[in-house]
Amino acid sequence: MAQRGLNKICLIGNVGQDPEVRYTQDKNPVVVFSVATGESWKDKESGETREKTQWHRIVVYNKLAEVAAAHVKKGTQIYLEGRLQTRKWTDNLGAERLSTEVVVDMNGMMQLLGSKPVADRPTEQTETEGETGQTE
Repeated sequence: MAQRGLNKICLIGNVGQDPEVRYTQDKNPVVVFSVATGESWKDKESGETREKTQWHRIVVYNKLAEVAAAHVKKGTQIYLEGRLQTRKWTDNLGAERLSTEVVVDMNGMMQLLGSKPVADRPTEQTETEGETGQTE
């Protein structure tokens, strides 16, 4: 009998763009968005603080997808629990690609945290959006 492993990921980060809502053939909602997480460290040679941002593709299914579609917006700070999934797909040029994404379904969790979406922030604060905005 093969031993089972554990595939669980927990993230706290900021949503990079408003979620995209899609539906399966069975009319079940699927919501896709990206989340930025960051880390910082002190460079040993220069003594300067360095920062690095990682972008994560998030895919939310079913009832949690309905909640995400209604409440998640660009700039929202969010806590997610899900599983990593890698899928193979073919691009417009016929090349096979791999994508790794965090899947949040009935076994996962999603919680909105303290920060407000970008649309609700005062204008002067939106100047820092470029620091958390996604580029692909």
